[in-house]
Amino acid sequence: MDEVAKAVAECARAAKLAAPSLAAASVEAVDGALSGMAERLLAHREEILEANRADVERAKADGMSAGLLDRLTITPDRLTGMAEQLRLLAGAPHQEREVEVSTLDGGLRLVERRRPVGVIGANYEARPNVTVDVASQLVKSRNAGVLRTGSAALGSAQRLREVVIAPALAEAGIDADCVQLVPRVEREAASALVRLPELVPLVILRGSGDSTRALATEAAVHGVRTLAHADGGGVLYVDRGADVTKARDLVYASLDRLGVCNRLNLLLIHEDIHDEAWPALSEALTERGVTPSLAPHEHPIGYEWALDSEREATVTVAKVGALADAVEIANERTSGLAAGIATEDRAAADAFFDGYTGTGVFWNAPTRLLDGFKLLAVPETGINLDKVPGPRGPVTYTDLYVRQYAVLPA
Repeated sequence: MDEVAKAVAECARAAKLAAPSLAAASVEAVDGALSGMAERLLAHREEILEANRADVERAKADGMSAGLLDRLTITPDRLTGMAEQLRLLAGAPHQEREVEVSTLDGGLRLVERRRPVGVIGANYEARPNVTVDVASQLVKSRNAGVLRTGSAALGSAQRLREVVIAPALAEAGIDADCVQLVPRVEREAASALVRLPELVPLVILRGSGDSTRALATEAAVHGVRTLAHADGGGVLYVDRGADVTKARDLVYASLDRLGVCNRLNLLLIHEDIHDEAWPALSEALTERGVTPSLAPHEHPIGYEWALDSEREATVTVAKVGALADAVEIANERTSGLAAGIATEDRAAADAFFDGYTGTGVFWNAPTRLLDGFKLLAVPETGINLDKVPGPRGPVTYTDLYVRQYAVLPA
């Protein structure tokens, strides 16, 4: 444990020493680094895919589930998509560093200045694309970073840092040490990352619910703030005013990938339309190779199938007697990530929107849209589900700053 903690601390110190180089970088340098990452992703395509294939083969041998293997895999198309996202991020507008607020007595001006946090940590599991997503968001917001990924994706992540991230930063005149990747595979590295408030005051947490909640609790004990994405699972409520064909299409569209947080997990159907709608809805499940879990359920209604190693290709289906019942279930028995309503009744949609307290709410649209790139045209560091003021939903570079109030002469 001492050796693991030492390795994490060394990464944190290196990132903090390099942070001023990124904080002071020009707009041109920052965007040049991101464009350089895009170019290098494509130039080193085969090298990256080879490293990823080795990770996938090891994970298969270790018995990783199909959904998690899907998260781990970088396909040629996904790699091209990663490069395109980097190009879009390079072209996205930068945050205003100073915003005029008001004029104070005595002829003084109040200005809100937006400053980088300094060093931000990130802990995530078997998703190598997140290495690029998070690193790029940190660079765009001028924050240094310490990235820690699980053992399954470490080979891919190391190759991405070595041939994509670090050299692109260096070529742009930015200290490449500002983005660190923890080289240790032990789970204790995640705990070590949330114990360094003087070096890494904020850590982004992504992963399974229990492990992420445990890390968030540990971080709080040590005075480290977190942006946590602990749970997932999308809900679709088929209202009695639904168009059955549209509802069927929503179910189908919500299950294009199973190993993602915003997939359909729970399907609620109003009892007045259940018998009419179920044949079409069940057909959509069958076409996606997904099995319905029907009443009486042997599991909690909001169970997150995407994290299940044996039954990921499952959707819980339940009949409800009223829209209010669907809202109550979505609010109290699920993660609060995202819920949608299928209906042609505007009043029903309004009631659902007013009642649901979760992060994303959708009307005749799939919860799969709750994604930084799909909604905001930039990658995300994660989807924050906190129910307190602060960044909520897809967290992007525009959220990764601290406010500083400055009072200046007029």
